[in-house]
This record gives sequence, structure tokens and C-alpha cells, in this order.
Amino acid sequence: LGGPEWEVLLGRRDSTTASLSEANSDIPSPASDLSTLISAFVKKGLSTNDLVALSGGHTIGQARCSTFRTRIYNETNINPLFANSLKSNCPSVGGDNNLSPFDFQTPVVFDNEYYNSLVNSNGLLHSDQQLFNNGSTDSQVSSYVTNSDNFFADFVSAIQNMGAISPLTGGQGEIRLNCRVIN
Repeated sequence: LGGPEWEVLLGRRDSTTASLSEANSDIPSPASDLSTLISAFVKKGLSTNDLVALSGGHTIGQARCSTFRTRIYNETNINPLFANSLKSNCPSVGGDNNLSPFDFQTPVVFDNEYYNSLVNSNGLLHSDQQLFNNGSTDSQVSSYVTNSDNFFADFVSAIQNMGAISPLTGGQGEIRLNCRVIN
């Protein structure tokens, strides 16, 4: 996929329980505005810089139509040509599970094109475009467009910061033999 490399900490413990409602309250919605995104990251001990850098992970991957339908049919801070190109795969009704890439230019390459799409009002999710929408994060997004090395360095720092959020220690959790099931 390209992109930066970093050392991943090993031996992390997995939780033995899961909570859908807790996950839904901790993970920002694709409809979140910038202040909600910043607050959610700060709540986890991550900075605004981490938010913008980690969002660059959207340079790969896809989103379901149901997560961006409102944006392409109702929002004004979107490139009309981009919105129209998405409507054939994401009708106003139905097609909820149809997928579109976050990064249309290089969808399977880890690069800085995601940020270029934001500058051109081609952010797929409402929450994506909030990072470049006349707000406090515009300058960081712009810097990543012109300097992929800066993005890569910040992404590595941010992903390591994210990996250090509330690690389970001692008798908490377990190191899974099979990541899909509790031991």
C-alpha cells in the first residue's frame, strides 16, 4: 500500500467483553462536526494534530452509502461534480451497503491524496470535509497536501499515540490465541 512504517507494540491485551453502545458513544459519527471530532479525540488523550493525521488513514478504504448519502444530496460544501458522480452508486433511497472509496484518486495507495480531496471539497464523509471547511485544521490539511513526508511522520506519531490509549494490564483482559474469540 505504500506509506510510512512504524513499530507496533506487541503483547497488548484484548478485552474479554464488548459493548456496542460504548463503542458507538466513543467513536465519532461520520456526521460529526469539527468540534465534536476534536472533543472525542481529546477525551481519549489525542490532540487535534492526531485527529487530522489519523483521518489520513481514509486514504485507503471505503464507506457505505448510508454514511455519506446525506452529504451528497444535502450539503453545500461539496464539489457538485463529485456529488453527482457518487449518486449513481448511492441513490437517494436504497443501496445502503453500496461502497465508495474515501480517496478516488489512489484508493489502494497510502498517500496524501485524501487531503487533496478535502481541499477540493471532495471529502466523502461529512466528518472528513470538516477537517477543511474554514476551520482550525485547514492549515494542517494544506500542509499535508504539499508535504507527504510531514503527513507520514505525523501519522506514525498519532497511530502510536492511539495505540497507547488505556492499555489493559495485569489481570485485565487477555492476550488472545485467536483474535476472533475469547480464550
